[in-house]
Amino acid sequence: MGSSRAKASDALRAAQMYYLQDLTMDAIARELRTSRSTVSRLLSTARETGLVQIQIRSPMDRAPELERAIRAKYKVDVHVVPVADTLNEVEVLERVCLQAARTIGPLVDSNAVIGVAWGATISAVSRHLTRKVTHGSVIVQLNGAGNTQTSGITYASEIMRRFGNAYSARVEQFPVPAFFDQAETKKLMWRERSVLRILGLQERMTMAIFGVGSIDADVPSHVYSGGYLDEGDIDSLAASAVVGDVATVFFRADGSNAGIVLNERSSGPDLALLRQVRRRICVVSGESKLNGLRGALAAGLATDLILDEATARLLVESDGADAAEAMGFLPLG
Repeated sequence: MGSSRAKASDALRAAQMYYLQDLTMDAIARELRTSRSTVSRLLSTARETGLVQIQIRSPMDRAPELERAIRAKYKVDVHVVPVADTLNEVEVLERVCLQAARTIGPLVDSNAVIGVAWGATISAVSRHLTRKVTHGSVIVQLNGAGNTQTSGITYASEIMRRFGNAYSARVEQFPVPAFFDQAETKKLMWRERSVLRILGLQERMTMAIFGVGSIDADVPSHVYSGGYLDEGDIDSLAASAVVGDVATVFFRADGSNAGIVLNERSSGPDLALLRQVRRRICVVSGESKLNGLRGALAAGLATDLILDEATARLLVESDGADAAEAMGFLPLG
């Protein structure tokens, strides 16, 4: 315990001298009577544990064109992650989730109730979280993770555990199926006191963190690849013109979700409840999630959006094409 405190103290001193006093690593090494390589490790520790949080602002505080266009259209705070066109979907996902983790940290406060939806994107975000000590905060799972093949506890609980460890928060899991076999079963389960306690926490959320599920994504959403839906479910979603989901609650391209039968069996939060949360952070990676993202934005599910540059460009271009088509300006040929 004493050695870890000493290391944290040394990391803080090194960070203050390097970032606030503009001392070189050689100068810091002399002052701390240690080696340059040790100073480098101390600075890395300061960044990884959240003692140092680096922000990059565009010149004159002007948002890049893509961010400005998305913000104007959807009224969300936007963070576009620049990535090279040569990267594959998995590499893009890692870049987006790394920046998302760095962006989320400063937004987390003490006494927060943070709803987290499990999924491939948020799992990746959870691996990159940096520590920030908070007090009285709670991480609550937004939707169940069990299906006919697995309880889903290991997968979902690992994501929740990482968030809890990062923010010194209590973790509240939601040990129910992702989808009930019968809507009536869900109604009965929602009357149980143990379930009502989790639902009560969800109603008090101050922040929600989620990705957008899409059945045709290049990196498949876990709900579509993990055995949660059978062929009949997929056909039902297609018949309802579903384009995506948030926390296993499905919606159409226009953001509507009324009449989607599978939602009656879903353990995820009602979208109306989600829209009441003050800060709703949506993380999206990959052009193949464009339709799902547009549906989520149309539904007003996000206040903050973190996405890759290519998807942001497509979102802006497709919005422009839709506007042109609506006004009768159709492309020739």
